Amino acid sequence: MSSTLANPVDMIRSGAPRLIRSDKELAEYTQALLGLTAKPKPSAAEQEAINLLTLLIGHYETVRYPVPKGTPVEVLRQLLKRNGLLQSALTPEFGCSAVTSQVMRGERHFTRSHIARLSKRFHVSPAAFFDETSAIPLHRDMGKKSARPKARPANPPAKKSAPVAAQKAVTQKRGAQKGRAQ
Repeated sequence: MSSTLANPVDMIRSGAPRLIRSDKELAEYTQALLGLTAKPKPSAAEQEAINLLTLLIGHYETVRYPVPKGTPVEVLRQLLKRNGLLQSALTPEFGCSAVTSQVMRGERHFTRSHIARLSKRFHVSPAAFFDETSAIPLHRDMGKKSARPKARPANPPAKKSAPVAAQKAVTQKRGAQKGRAQ
């Protein structure tokens, strides 16, 4: 066993981070994490603290705010029921009651802004509102694109713009008329 972990009880007594047990502690840990991640170049010890705080915050949120299972609409219905809310309470997140109704009936997909607002309101991961049928893909095909440009002709013929071509035609016509007049 390393000397650092020789006496974990002393570590906790001296203020080492521990499991988060309340939303108040979550807020404190989150503020500490934000302070560390705002630094342009965190030290190795600061990076370890970032990793630990991220793990502790993630664990607490997973336990405290589990992501419901089901289609996005089923998840939203579960969240409404869990929080004792009616569908009309979602108007601020969707913008208007008509859009709320369309989404709840499955006639319209969630948008990115809907998902962001709903996940913030219900304290769930945005992933709760995605599935295989979502308009927003779960996975994006990030295949390499060809770096070669499209083949172009060596010397493409010069195009004359319509005004230039029209001006040339008028000039030629005038020249022909002058020739007849002489």
